[in-house]
Amino acid sequence: MKNNSIFALLTTFCFATPCIASAAYPVYNSYQNYNGYTQNTGVQANNNAITYRPIAQSSGVTNPTRYTGALPRVGSNATNAGRQYYQPSTYDRLADSGLYIGLSLGYSTAIGGAMSADYASEENAFFAPGAFQDASFNSAGVMPLQISIGAAINDDFRIDFSYLRYNGIEYNDNVMSSDGAGGYIQTSATGGAITSNATMLNVYYNVDSYTGYLVGGSLKPYIGVGVGIALNTIADYVVYDGTFYSEMDPATTNESGLLTGVSDIYAYHNGGTIENLAYMLEAGVSTEMDGGMKLDFFVRYAGLGEVKNSGSIIVSQTEWLSDGAGGEYEAPDDSVFHYTNWYESGSLSSVDIGVRLRLQF
Repeated sequence: MKNNSIFALLTTFCFATPCIASAAYPVYNSYQNYNGYTQNTGVQANNNAITYRPIAQSSGVTNPTRYTGALPRVGSNATNAGRQYYQPSTYDRLADSGLYIGLSLGYSTAIGGAMSADYASEENAFFAPGAFQDASFNSAGVMPLQISIGAAINDDFRIDFSYLRYNGIEYNDNVMSSDGAGGYIQTSATGGAITSNATMLNVYYNVDSYTGYLVGGSLKPYIGVGVGIALNTIADYVVYDGTFYSEMDPATTNESGLLTGVSDIYAYHNGGTIENLAYMLEAGVSTEMDGGMKLDFFVRYAGLGEVKNSGSIIVSQTEWLSDGAGGEYEAPDDSVFHYTNWYESGSLSSVDIGVRLRLQF
C-alpha cells in the first residue's frame, strides 16, 4: 500500500510539471509547435481525440539582425547599419553632443573707441608737448583669432571656454596735439600697437525651434553670449611735432644764450597693460560636414574694455639760442623732460565677421 502511494505521487508530479511549465509561458498556453503544425492539447469530454492545425505562414517576415558593439554616437554622421535601431525618427543630424575643439578666424569690420587725454579737464592740461587731444584707432587688416574648447549640454545648448586675440590695432598716422598755446596742431604718430587677449566663458543656444531650419535644413541658426577677462596692452608710441615755436625774437636782444625757439619735438609715450571685464554677443548659422566637423558662420560684437598707457611722457626737443648779434643757433644738445601721471586711455570694441571650424569627438 505504501509503495502504491509513492508511485501515485511520482506519477502526479511527472504529469503536473509540464502543465505548470506550460501555464507559465506567457503566449499561447495551450498550443505547442510540431513541425509546422500546432497540437491542441485540450481533451474533449467524450473522447481523447487530438487535432492538428497548420500554422499560417506569413510572407516577407525575416528574423531581426542582432547588432553588437558600441552604439553610434549622437551627432556623428558615420554610416552604421544598426543606426535605425537606436536613433528616433526625429533625430536631429545637427544636434551637438560631446566634447569639441574649435578654431575661428575673423575680420574686424569696425574697431570702436579712441585714445584721449585723461587729464583733459586739468589746469594746463596740454602743457606737456606731445600731449594729444585724441587719436582714433586704425582697424585695417585686423583679423581676430579664437580657440575654443567646449561641450554640448543638450540639443539646444552648448558651452565653451575660449581664448580670443586681437592684434594689429594702432593709431592713425596723424593725431591732433597741443601747440602749447591752447590750440591743437596736426602731428604724426608712430607705434602704439594694441593687443587684446580675452578669455571668456560662452554659452550658445540653437534657435531653430523658433526660426526653423534654413536652406532645406542644412543651416541651423544660433545665438551666443560670453563674459570674461581681457588683458589689453598698448605699446610705446611717439608723437612727432616738426613745428618751429618761437619764444622770442633774437633781434631784440644782444645777450647770448637766451632761448629763442623750440623745434623737432618728440614725445615718447610709454605704453601700458590693464585688465578689464570683457563680453561678447554672437549670432550665426551652423552646418555639418563629413568627419564630425561643423562650421559656424558668425557676426560677433566684442566689448574688450579699456586701453591705458602708463602715464609717462618723455619729451625731447631741439632748442634755439640767441647769439647776441641778432641771430640764433641750435643748442649742441637736445633738452629732455619727463612728465608723469599724464594718462591717456580709451575704450576698445570690435565688430567681426568670421567662420569657426569645430571638430567634435
